[in-house]
Formats: sequence, structure tokens, C-alpha cells
Amino acid sequence: MTILCVRFQLPPMFEAALPRLLGMLEEFTPVVQALPPDAALADLRGAERYFGRDAVELASVIRVRSLALYGVDCAIGAGPGPMLARMAVRDAVPGTTRAVPDEPGAVAEFLAGQPVAALPGVGAATARTLGEYGLDTLDRVAAAPLSTLQRLVGAKLGRELHEKANGVDRSRVVPNAVTRSLAAERRFDRDELDPDRHRRALLSGTEELGARLRALDKVCRTLTLTVRYADRSATTRSRTLREPTAHSADLTRAAYGMYEALGLQRARVRAITLRAEGLAPAEQASHQLTLDPADEKARRVEEVADRARAKFGPRAVIPGSLAA
Repeated sequence: MTILCVRFQLPPMFEAALPRLLGMLEEFTPVVQALPPDAALADLRGAERYFGRDAVELASVIRVRSLALYGVDCAIGAGPGPMLARMAVRDAVPGTTRAVPDEPGAVAEFLAGQPVAALPGVGAATARTLGEYGLDTLDRVAAAPLSTLQRLVGAKLGRELHEKANGVDRSRVVPNAVTRSLAAERRFDRDELDPDRHRRALLSGTEELGARLRALDKVCRTLTLTVRYADRSATTRSRTLREPTAHSADLTRAAYGMYEALGLQRARVRAITLRAEGLAPAEQASHQLTLDPADEKARRVEEVADRARAKFGPRAVIPGSLAA
């Protein structure tokens, strides 16, 4: 086991703390890959030799430091590769490390019985296609002939699935920037048909994204909307904004526009996800000057609201339509 996947127990609005936590991981290894909003991969091959401890022992030290220095607990998955570490962390509860030993028998036992969708990068459509042919678990996919998988999902994806289901992971930990995108998901307690509740979820998501972008001093260029339905299908739409922004009102208008363009009629919606992409430092963004006093007033109010949230919590100031 040389790879850790560390999932920090961060409140949804506090992704701005992730850079400091990544800095703490980099005290152990320079090979750290951020997985926003609350996780990271760390390659400990050099650290194991340097510190004279294995990955599980180093995971315990990382958790103690995270708690002592930042008051943030974490759940940790450990494995011989990034794929197994990311899968293992799903079974770990805060304060524990779930380890997958680097042994063929142990890897096969860990993967057996897990759903195909548990593999990182496997979406609902691929899982549904395989499930229609009885290939709904990883042990069944591993036992299926490669040619069968390639006929069902294509040559490249079929080969990748066959390798991953057999525990072969060719991915690597790639050091990257802290955030390349931010996401806000809103799940409904039941399949929701009411368009007003859909719009409230959109408003809540854009308010969260705007606050998180401003906390990180970032702006986004593109907004992506994903609507998931009761039958587990999904629709995704993206819109390039007129100018890079972290202004919640601009994000809300874009989200409403994409939602209206879908023309949903009594759709049973299970979840709505918004993702801000194409992030860049706010100081490098240009802003079109306007003579509209309402726009300037809204931005000043937004600054005051951000200060109130930073002091009293994320729900100190919210739109009136979300208060009910």
C-alpha cells in the first residue's frame, strides 16, 4: 500500500480550508493531487522509506496532525493504486483507515461483490448497460471475456473495465492545482415534480457556488447543470458566461436559463448538480463596467453578506425564498 486517499470532514461551505490541508499533506510527500471539494490523493512511496513507516502508520500521523492543527477529522483509504485507495475511502468512517493490502487475493476479495458504478470514472449509463446483461458486480465483469465487454461498451472502455475489475490500475497521482472546478449538489428527499422546488434548488446551489468562489478569490468561466431523474438517467447542459464571475446573481441567471431550456414537463427529478468550471484568479478577471445602480448595489450587499457568513456561519444570510 503506497497511495492514500484522504477525505477531510469539511463543512460544505469551507472548501477554502483545503489548500492548508493539502500543505499539511505535502509535508509528507510532494506528490499530492487535490480532489475538490474535500479530498486528496497522496503517493507515499518515498515517504515510507524516509520516515521508516508504512502507509497505514503514516495515515494515523496525518489524521492526528489534521485534528491538532486544523480541528478537521478525516477518513482515509489506502491501497496499492489510486483506484483502490479511492474505493477504500468510501468504506472508511471518520477517524479510521480502510486499507487494501497489495496482494492479488486481497484485492480480488475487496472488489468482489462491489457494484460496477463503484469504479471511479464509471457513469450511470455504462453501469446500466452492463447491468442489462447481468454484469452488475465487479467480480462478474472480471470473469467476463474481454471481447464481450468491448462489444457492449466499446474497445477502449471495455479493456479499461476488464483491467480495473481484475485489480489492474494504471492511473497515477498527478500533482495539480487546488481547484479546477467547484460543485454544489442538491438531492431531494423524494422524486420531485414541482418546478418551483427545482428552481429553489438551483438558487441554493448558485448561492453556495458564488460564496465558495469568492472565499477562494476565484471566478468561473463556465457553469454546468446536471439534472438526474428517477430512472437514474441524467441530462447535462453547459453555458459559457459572458464574463468570468463569482457573482451569485449572474450564476443564478445562467442556471435558470439552462433549466428553462430543458423544457421539463412533470419530470421526476431526483437531484440537481451545478458545477463551476474554468476557474481563474479573481484578480486576473475583467469586469464590464455598468451604469446600472442596482447591479452595483447587489454586489455591495453581496460583500456584506459574505462577511456576515464568515462570522456567523453559512446560513447567516440567505435569499428570502430559501428561508421557508
